[in-house]
Amino acid sequence: MRLPAATEWTTVGAYLVARLSGAGEGVVASLLDAGLVVGADGTPVPAEAPYRPGTYVWFHRPLPAEVPVPFPLEVRHRDAHIVVADKPHFLATTPRGSHVTQTALARLRRELGLPALTAAHRLDRLTAGLVLFTVRPEERGTYQTLFRDRRVHKEYEAVAAYDPALALPRTVRSRIVKERGVLTARETEGEPNAVTRVELVGRRPGPGTGRARYRLVPETGQTHQLRVHMSALGVPILGDPLYPEVTGPGPAGDFRRPLQLLARELAFTDPVTGLDHRFRSTRRLTAWDSYDDWAAGQ
Repeated sequence: MRLPAATEWTTVGAYLVARLSGAGEGVVASLLDAGLVVGADGTPVPAEAPYRPGTYVWFHRPLPAEVPVPFPLEVRHRDAHIVVADKPHFLATTPRGSHVTQTALARLRRELGLPALTAAHRLDRLTAGLVLFTVRPEERGTYQTLFRDRRVHKEYEAVAAYDPALALPRTVRSRIVKERGVLTARETEGEPNAVTRVELVGRRPGPGTGRARYRLVPETGQTHQLRVHMSALGVPILGDPLYPEVTGPGPAGDFRRPLQLLARELAFTDPVTGLDHRFRSTRRLTAWDSYDDWAAGQ
């Protein structure tokens, strides 16, 4: 934290207690007393240290207990430059909000002994499948550029209702916007910024007209793009709590009926080694293999 240019504070401790009042009574004071707030040289900063605008202090904020996500995080590939992991449903990719320790990044850093590991891109917490991580922080930007410049081939698999009137394959183009603080993204008028190829892979009997398995190939990477496009086609992905209607988050620890969306394939030419990579997830979508088990939350 960089101490702002304020004149009302005389000590670092007074500022931190006021600035971080939401942490709970006594929490910041205990961090200071324990020497867990440090300066640029790693030396503990006492509460009574004079307030000097523009200086930095470092500390780890206390973390609330998180419900463990009880599914394995599998590594598909590891070398000196990248790690490709096969993420389960319900596990966030990187720390955000209430999910910090129960994230793919935190798990991999611990399990692989790679404290500098970083994510080159991100999957939604509810989406399973392949995620690319970079081993060396100085190479992260190089791999992120692959996604920015659309030089990564991505294929997803989804299970949704079957609609005999829906003509497939087709390419969906629309403009999607996601506003800060709003749970859902939405389509709006304007130049398309989201493009998805939708193909029918197979169908099975079931309630109504049955269910189908779809291959989704995005050319762009807008927030919730695949979920928005499938819902707009009239076949929202099974288990989606946001589209077409927001049903609200389930209670902590409720891992039933996962969103039936899987990042199945990831392919690219490695910008550092020049090697051609093609990875495939080995995960299965439960609603396709055993709809009754998925619907029952087993």
